[in-house]
Amino acid sequence: MHPNRASARLCVLLRHLRCRSAGTVVAHHTSGVGSLASFHPQQFQYTRENNVLSLEQRKFYEENGFLVIKNLVSDADIQRFRNEFERICREEVKPFGLSVMRDVTITKSEYVPSEKLVSKVQDFQEDEELFRYCTLPEILKYVECFTGPNIMAMHTMLINKPPDSGKKTSRHPLHQDLHYFPFRPSNSIVCAWTAMEHIDRNNGCLVVLPGTHKGSLQPHDYPQWEGGVNIMFHGIQDYDKNNARVHLVMEKGDTVFFHPLLIHGSGRNKSQGFRKAISCHFADANCHYIDVEGTSQENIAKEIVNMASKMYGLNDITMKDVWTFRGRVVKGERINL
Repeated sequence: MHPNRASARLCVLLRHLRCRSAGTVVAHHTSGVGSLASFHPQQFQYTRENNVLSLEQRKFYEENGFLVIKNLVSDADIQRFRNEFERICREEVKPFGLSVMRDVTITKSEYVPSEKLVSKVQDFQEDEELFRYCTLPEILKYVECFTGPNIMAMHTMLINKPPDSGKKTSRHPLHQDLHYFPFRPSNSIVCAWTAMEHIDRNNGCLVVLPGTHKGSLQPHDYPQWEGGVNIMFHGIQDYDKNNARVHLVMEKGDTVFFHPLLIHGSGRNKSQGFRKAISCHFADANCHYIDVEGTSQENIAKEIVNMASKMYGLNDITMKDVWTFRGRVVKGERINL
């Protein structure tokens, strides 16, 4: 989309939002739920009945908060996403609203357009080629198991985890994705995260703490890491160090679906190559926005709004405005989000 058209679209959205009479409501987080030894349909809290997931798959997600589907995205699609990412890195295309991130160890003086200097691109909703990921039928078939039939794509990323410089900045602290989202309920949100190549502990695979999706949202902030921390890499300040960890070794095309309260992160990339993955957070279009002022999310909200204000050249936007602009309906109809 041309920048002028996208800016105009944003202004129309903002006017529409401010004319609405319905305000936001404050979220109430789900308290911890005990282990479900035997499952009955009415006891499923995190999955929906649509004959896609087997009973065992539903039980696994309910208990653990994540589910890996093997070989879900084709090699051909992954190559297309890789090609588009490389075009973005070479600055051959500049989608409006896209954030191009560099590792904290890379100084401005070192920067030249290159895949080797880009650690992540996010908010690619205006890039038709990358956004195809969010509309793949094989992805949406599973997403609907968690969100229902009216699906919004809310947050998009292609991660290009670089070889670690020795300062351990390529790792991502343990966190909960809900920390970044001003919409609820959490049980109607899911992330789809697809490996674009073989991913293991050597190149920084995802690590998850099974069952932590049953808890509440924890306070997050920047970890005090000696080598530095990448922008917006907030982490949980206090969590149970004895909680079991599972490292997700994945092959190209494997996709993990996980709950936004699941505690997860990734280790440093100890290989010489770049580790790529593409992801999208989806939500039920019936979800509602909340006011995060005065909550543990206020710190990240200020960062997100400040970044968006600079990008869009607007001074009076809100957290809700930012996410309304990012969101795209990918199935069904747009309702609240």
